[in-house]
Amino acid sequence: MPDNKLVDFSLEFAKHIVTMVDGVKMPKSSYMLDQLARSGTSIGANIHEAQYAHSRADFIAKFEIALKEANETGYWLRLLYETGRISEEEYKKAEKECGNIRRMLISSCNTAKNNQ
Repeated sequence: MPDNKLVDFSLEFAKHIVTMVDGVKMPKSSYMLDQLARSGTSIGANIHEAQYAHSRADFIAKFEIALKEANETGYWLRLLYETGRISEEEYKKAEKECGNIRRMLISSCNTAKNNQ
């Protein structure tokens, strides 16, 4: 696969999420951590899958799913931060990464839709 910054960024973000989730030691947080792990790693999985889409519509659909997952990830990050499960530093770093991916996904979706 040729170099693709969005694929690379989403993989690095997924690795960051996995490391973050594995590092949280607070009791009774597993339900939130599971949700964060699912949504945070799903972003990259959908972006990767879009690289082999059968049509432009399929490509757009995969990117829109990745965008929804990124939005959900932002929610779980905020909830974990506001309930003291992750530090402000962890939250800000992850939210910045997630925000960058969201912006790239929005731009890519808009470009793909305009080129239909």
